[in-house]
Amino acid sequence: MNSGPGRHNKSGGEMKNHPFEHLLQQYNQELHGNLLPFWIRNGIDRINGGYFTCFSNDGSSLLSHQKFTWSQGRFVWILARLYRSLERSRPEKERREYLDLARSGAEFLMRHARLEDGSCAFILDEKGEPVLPGPDGGTRKAGPGESYDLSIYADTFVIYGLGEFARASGERDAMDYALDLYWHVKRRFDSGVFRSEPYPVPAGYKVHGHPMIMMETSQELADCAESFGLSAEVASLRKNAADYCADIMNNFRRPDEGVILEMLGEDNNPRPDLLGRYICPCHIIEDMWFVMHQALRTDNSVLLCEAAETLRWALEKGWDSQYGGIPQFLDKSGRPPEGETPAGLEEHEMVKKLRGGWSNKLWWVHSEALYALLLAYEQLGEPWMEEWYTRVHDYTFATFPNPDRLVGEWIQIRDRQGRPENRIVALPVKDPFHIVRAFVLAIPVQERLAAKGW
Repeated sequence: MNSGPGRHNKSGGEMKNHPFEHLLQQYNQELHGNLLPFWIRNGIDRINGGYFTCFSNDGSSLLSHQKFTWSQGRFVWILARLYRSLERSRPEKERREYLDLARSGAEFLMRHARLEDGSCAFILDEKGEPVLPGPDGGTRKAGPGESYDLSIYADTFVIYGLGEFARASGERDAMDYALDLYWHVKRRFDSGVFRSEPYPVPAGYKVHGHPMIMMETSQELADCAESFGLSAEVASLRKNAADYCADIMNNFRRPDEGVILEMLGEDNNPRPDLLGRYICPCHIIEDMWFVMHQALRTDNSVLLCEAAETLRWALEKGWDSQYGGIPQFLDKSGRPPEGETPAGLEEHEMVKKLRGGWSNKLWWVHSEALYALLLAYEQLGEPWMEEWYTRVHDYTFATFPNPDRLVGEWIQIRDRQGRPENRIVALPVKDPFHIVRAFVLAIPVQERLAAKGW
């Protein structure tokens, strides 16, 4: 991927309200002074391996010792990427600690995550035994006909984390594990037989989240495989990433309506009901920097501009003009979700989410937008990117950092007006992934822009 500053830049210039030298100091302070200390202090299981991520919304208390493989894989990615990305800016002792902690999680996953059929358990207990959600927030063992494999998304995050750990450590067993799991996941996606909690997909629909996660997993794993000289695997993974990207941009992306639809019919045509009309601005924003990475890896300036344009659609349609911020779900018109509920799906989990939780403002959405806008600005330098970055930055830092700086970790869920809410949006977890990843990716962009005097 090209990392040179402003390679496609059209105008450029310093962000008037937020000079990059100031932003660099602010983001480094937030990352190293607040976010990472919280997780290193509270999130590491130094007895059993792996990580604790089931914290309260404000981060003040650990609610459970359950280990969602979804979050375990993401935590491994964060720690391994920190080791790689901080080579020139942090002490070697600190970087080595990140790699050692990443190894703890990677080994925990390789010992415990996969079931006999090759898929990953969704939840592990403190010691690594697979469990299912039980009453009152507890856990239980599976009964007859039940499976611990509840979400293929968990598998993809295990791949994501172990691939990055392999790249950072040079340990081939982690690379082989990630590749074997990747091809197992791809076969399941291709067969259409899989579960995808906490976002189940009704029969007759296909969902944007599937090619989205597989594009990112494929392109990241290709980079990891390349570091081991696995040329045949790299070629296959790069082709898969391109195919998933094409599905997103040619099918889910609808230029005539200025949206990426979250669900289509299996025939790739839009559906007129509630599920067929809704958009997820947060997924669009995150996915468009995935696509920008794909465009830069393949030197595709047309794709880069299309991704930036789609990012703009998501912000213009998704921004709450009354209270600020970006709601979780909207209708493709930009209004609250609307349309008829498909027959027989009145109690479906996605219908409940659209009806009852559309207006939540989530910490991860806004951190993803910060990085997406910085990347777009570095590459294209268009004025609207500066304007939107300033708006999102100001809202994000006014809304999500924890007022109790002794805690450090951000408050993750707010209502439409920005007030904290103690509720579960997707999983009962609070992991460091989105904010820390966004900052780890954003800081090098800010460094390059500051070096140019922007």
